[in-house]
Amino acid sequence: MLFAERGWKVIATMRRPENETELAGVSGVTVPPLDVTDQSQIETAARQAVELGGVAVLFNNAGYGLAGPLEGVSDEKLTRQMDTNLLGVIRTTQAFLPHFRERQSGLIITTTSIGGLMTFPFNSVYHATKWALEGWSESMAFELAPHNIRIRTVSPGGIKTDFAGRSLDLVAHPAYAEQLQKVFAVFSDPARAAQASSAEQIAEVVYEAVTDDLDQLRHVAAEDAKAMCASIRRLDPRWPGK
Repeated sequence: MLFAERGWKVIATMRRPENETELAGVSGVTVPPLDVTDQSQIETAARQAVELGGVAVLFNNAGYGLAGPLEGVSDEKLTRQMDTNLLGVIRTTQAFLPHFRERQSGLIITTTSIGGLMTFPFNSVYHATKWALEGWSESMAFELAPHNIRIRTVSPGGIKTDFAGRSLDLVAHPAYAEQLQKVFAVFSDPARAAQASSAEQIAEVVYEAVTDDLDQLRHVAAEDAKAMCASIRRLDPRWPGK
């Protein structure tokens, strides 16, 4: 929405565009289908996007949270988390690279998470995907620089959306029930939730990542994420976050 309001032509892919009500009538926004776990859909979406007039910025934003003790995670859930959060990003980016390389320009932005820079209990698989994205992005920044293709990551903390209801897969295991309850009591604390940012505030950080000319890989977003980063810096000033 923010980019369309500022004159950008936006291709906003989603798994079920037929259910979208907010973007459907917005001028300059096209809403095609894309499930990033489906290779054929990735290839189709990339081709259609290029045919609509070329792509200057790719924004990888698909993902969800898998939380709970690792002993309770089935192989199906483990695979789905990796396919969505990590391989979906890599495969989607790969589909657009020939276009960017031929243009000798482009920007790839990936939503990672504050969970890609630090860790919390009972989020190990989620952290694995987000830390992997940070490392992958850093390597790709070197790889693509000779072709004038830039890389950015945006690392949000809490966001004022129904994340727990829509985008969190919580698993359980009886051996960890008491610990899990204590940890998620902290996450659900109203005082902590009050520090979270709105989706609109996160969008502003993404816009900053698109429009700045800084030689910078990481952009940290959300007030609680920035507070966590400040705390870490006090413990270790070598920490590389913005």
